[in-house]
Amino acid sequence: MSYLLQTLTRKQDVDKLIRDTLDKVLVLRFGRATDVVCMQLDEILAKTVREVSKFASIALVDVDAEETQVYLKYFDITLIPSTVFFFNAHHMKMDSGTPDHTKWIGAFHQKQDFIDVVEAIFRGAMKGKLIVRCPLPPERVPKFELLYKNI
Repeated sequence: MSYLLQTLTRKQDVDKLIRDTLDKVLVLRFGRATDVVCMQLDEILAKTVREVSKFASIALVDVDAEETQVYLKYFDITLIPSTVFFFNAHHMKMDSGTPDHTKWIGAFHQKQDFIDVVEAIFRGAMKGKLIVRCPLPPERVPKFELLYKNI
């Protein structure tokens, strides 16, 4: 289903989309079109594009593209798929009960979960918040053990 969504492979394209998306949540899915979990997430994203089009834009970022590697390092993306949210060029964070508030790791269980998350981020962003609470129950939030290195 990734063919239905805009796929970005250049840093300039990602920068332009982040900068130019105004008054909408920008959803960037970092992953590979050939990964099974990415394909599941892409199907959910493709199904919800029309429903969230008034308050969100969705794009895919190819993690294998050489030019997008800077974002993988910046957002510390080691597990895919990872979904990052922006509003008016500000990185939006979400407290979902996991150690990492900067991104959503894994796929959503159903399309309504994705819609609820994007809507919560949009409502929080419209109130000037940069971090919002996840509207999903804890059992529907993917759990991953993240290892942090002290540098």
